[in-house]
Amino acid sequence: MHRGQTMPSPTDVNLPSRSCTAVVGLQWGDEGKGKVVDLLTPGFDAVVRYNGGANAGHSVVVKGERYALHLVPSGILSAGKLAVIGNGVVVDPEVLLKELDGLASRGVDVSGLVISDRAHVVMPYHKAEDVAREEMRSFAGAPGIGNPESHQAIGTTKRGIGPCYADKAYRATAVRVGDLLRPEMLKKKLEPTCFIKNALLKGLGSTSTFSAREMLDWAIPLGQRLKPCIRDTTYLLHDMLASGKRLLFEGANAALLDVDHGTHPFVTSSSTTVLGIPAGTGVPGGRIGVVLGVVKAYSTRVGNGPLPTEQINDIGNRIRERGREFGTTTGRPRRVGWLDLVAVKYSAMLNGATHLSIMLLDVLSGFDELRICTAYRVDGVQTDRFVPDADLLDRAEPVYTAVRGWSEDLTACRKRSDLPSGARAYLDHIEQAVGVPIGIVSVGPDRAQTIVEM
Repeated sequence: MHRGQTMPSPTDVNLPSRSCTAVVGLQWGDEGKGKVVDLLTPGFDAVVRYNGGANAGHSVVVKGERYALHLVPSGILSAGKLAVIGNGVVVDPEVLLKELDGLASRGVDVSGLVISDRAHVVMPYHKAEDVAREEMRSFAGAPGIGNPESHQAIGTTKRGIGPCYADKAYRATAVRVGDLLRPEMLKKKLEPTCFIKNALLKGLGSTSTFSAREMLDWAIPLGQRLKPCIRDTTYLLHDMLASGKRLLFEGANAALLDVDHGTHPFVTSSSTTVLGIPAGTGVPGGRIGVVLGVVKAYSTRVGNGPLPTEQINDIGNRIRERGREFGTTTGRPRRVGWLDLVAVKYSAMLNGATHLSIMLLDVLSGFDELRICTAYRVDGVQTDRFVPDADLLDRAEPVYTAVRGWSEDLTACRKRSDLPSGARAYLDHIEQAVGVPIGIVSVGPDRAQTIVEM
């Protein structure tokens, strides 16, 4: 710009269209993101997964049929839409193909799946390393020596996700999806990598060993089956945006499990918030116009780590059974607690949520009184700020606000005004506390059992 030249006004600048929407979980996962993505997909041209691996699990119910998705984006259930696995995802090709075969056998068209050639591959030695590390941490814990639920264990799904992301950062031992199509280059990578992995596994007390030949025999056939799906997805997504197409980003896991901003160290190994979208897909964050934060009407968590509002009692058992709170991927019973608005408000801030989606509201029918956590008391000091540190959060005592419940069944409600007064008041309390409007309310597992007012 020359001296004396004025800056152009915003109306004179060609700003890129903010035609992207992101769906992210605002708790510890399992909020119901899959249902929301499935519901929104008809309005978009592609659904893009940007983080995580087969440790994630999305359940979607369509016309009474339940689909459990792990690596495949939920948009696969909508015919004619692209389902894109971005470069930020770690891919277990064996699990992915099994999932695709299962969907195809049920009549789902899976031809729209696209996989980034830059996504990293979860290899069999990653799973062995994951198991060995968790066992080593458990046995190192005191006084819970040998207890897999000891405070030393992270509580991973043991699917090799963390070790794969670690290799991505280490680089020299990393295998990317595109490598599966280049046997000679893959062989050069695997020979030193298997030597390193065998030494590491031995040091961790594992008896597992791996050879380059064995890994090639495993990887190459899988790569050939996936070959039609493998592309440079960064250019694909930018070409779509340039032609006016709309993208829906699907987050796996959830904000409080984010490797940087979650309850460290009891977190996953990827960036689970909207902050992970640019790195995990190559699409700038400025293209995202709507961020839909998904919140379960209560709190749950799988595995170890703090859950301030946890109810280890009849209340927790009642919610768990009514909400079918068992992991989509692991089958593990989820830990259950009252809604924690301190955590939700933090996550909404972190993600820049423009709207909230409240899920499983119907599960709370029948309670005379409900409790909502509105602050913590940590070491005698009250705060309304979330503590993203496991040790400090483990000492947090929830400060509750009691609200009246409702007895009516919600599953036939299709407008917010159809809800009983107690349920409407519950939603009003969430909106006021978080400062973000509610656009979607789920009152049952099926796609049709949803209130959409956004």
